[in-house]
Amino acid sequence: MKCPTCVCFSWSLLTVAVIPVSVGEMYTSLLNVKQAISVERKLIDYLRTYIDQELERLEDIKRFYAKVSNLHTELYKGPATAMANPLVAFTLIKRLHSEWLNVVYSNEALENMQALRSSYEEEEADLPKREDLQGAAKGLMRLQDVYSLQVASLVRGRFQRVSNGKPIDIYLPAVSVLLSGDDCFLVGKVAYEQEDYYHSVQWLEESVRLFRGPGGEWSPENEGTLEDALDHLAFSHFKVGTCGKCTFYKLTGGLRCSKLVSLFQTGNVSYALSLSQELLHHDPMNGRVLLNVEKYEKLLLTSPSKSVRGSGLRRPTSNYLRTRDTYERLCQTQGSQPMHFGNPRLFCDYFTNGDPGLLLLPARREVLSLQPYVVLYHDFITDTEAEDIKAFAQPGLRRSVVATGEKQETAEYRISKSAWLKGSAQSTVGKLDQRISMLTGLNVTHPYGEYLQVVNYGIGGHYEPHFDHATSPSSPVFKLKTGNRVATFMIYLSSVEAGGSTAFIYANFSVPVVERAAIFWWNLHRNGQGDVDTLHAGCPVLVGDKWVANKWIHEHGQEFQHRCSLNPEE
Repeated sequence: MKCPTCVCFSWSLLTVAVIPVSVGEMYTSLLNVKQAISVERKLIDYLRTYIDQELERLEDIKRFYAKVSNLHTELYKGPATAMANPLVAFTLIKRLHSEWLNVVYSNEALENMQALRSSYEEEEADLPKREDLQGAAKGLMRLQDVYSLQVASLVRGRFQRVSNGKPIDIYLPAVSVLLSGDDCFLVGKVAYEQEDYYHSVQWLEESVRLFRGPGGEWSPENEGTLEDALDHLAFSHFKVGTCGKCTFYKLTGGLRCSKLVSLFQTGNVSYALSLSQELLHHDPMNGRVLLNVEKYEKLLLTSPSKSVRGSGLRRPTSNYLRTRDTYERLCQTQGSQPMHFGNPRLFCDYFTNGDPGLLLLPARREVLSLQPYVVLYHDFITDTEAEDIKAFAQPGLRRSVVATGEKQETAEYRISKSAWLKGSAQSTVGKLDQRISMLTGLNVTHPYGEYLQVVNYGIGGHYEPHFDHATSPSSPVFKLKTGNRVATFMIYLSSVEAGGSTAFIYANFSVPVVERAAIFWWNLHRNGQGDVDTLHAGCPVLVGDKWVANKWIHEHGQEFQHRCSLNPEE
């Protein structure tokens, strides 16, 4: 949260490098993350070649070292007459003039490194961009928030939340990956650069703890150090303690900024001072940190510490999500709504919809909700069909977009990639269209039904609460000139290990991912008005590779299949 009016004195801030904008979309689709494994395999081979070449070079240097050492041990410590030998004198002069020069200034090391760099650069186009690293970090923070996960447990490779003061496992992974101090530093730094000090404090605390501990010493592959983590954490704690109070007074139009100094929450300032002093122990001549220490000390004199470290931690608000509490509760329950599913009006049956094509093999229908009307069709698609659809979609996957007025653009509240599939009656897509039409009784051929949209979710992939139907006359939905989206048919092409439920916010229930099943619901009332109870969300995927296929069906073309009602309220 920015506090432009709060800069009442000049602070020495951490310099945030301006990074060139690059298009990174690997994190938005787990398929791309999996493909990155093959790229790293190539890099491993390149690194092996480099190591072999460097070992050969080091063997040559060891041989030269042994030769010279032996001369000083045996020949030069012998009788003085040895130096009178012109051959000995010549070889000494030659060695000092050229051999040492060739060893010290050898181009072989540079050539080996250049070969490794050239090989790396050949794969650079397929490597993650800065945006991918940031997106993956944001994905971890999203999972932390939505599923109330403890950062300390994530660092240990566990997915846990605290319930009644005790940690409980949300999911037990088959393979646990421990995070390093540098891993945590990069997540915290992403939050820090966005002025999200709520998250930066938590992740940087873990980073400092790991850097301080055994095995926390700096490694060549690390971007951060203990000093970097302390630097960012100290200022994050200071900002956590000041920014919320400062914004409050700014919004209420109360005291002027010059009077705010004495009102800062100083518990975090005290801890920021402590961290800065620890940093000075490692880097005593850091002028910027020395200046910050001086400012912290002056601030504590005017406003003595009243709180302890960690006070003032407040989770940032969302610009898009006004139903956050309900959304997260429904995501956490992962479809378990005992009171809702105890409704005697809900049922399961074998459904034919009066269609002759379903008489011999009726659909297994589960009615999940009556308002809005939502049903789940089990075993709608076969494993072979699902794999075919995913294979057809892969070449066309692009970052998913959302409607903003008449335009469509990417957004943080939708993290996935999608592709649109056209299909003939003989293709897998055409057969699915026919099956959807049989179950719903609706005309799903284009343009009365949109092409099949296939979606693959990324790291922490989600789609925050939204409507499928258009809520604005300028929406791109109307470009087909076949009215609004009257219904949605969503097919689960894969399973997930945890997370990824579909949550209906106002209807207060969620549906877990059921592999090979499909969900159907009406978006519009019979009078053509949007059904607000269809506000729904795709919960973040905690663990797994989530694929879905969406078929949106429009109003026009359904005049005889889904008639309007004479009741304006229906």
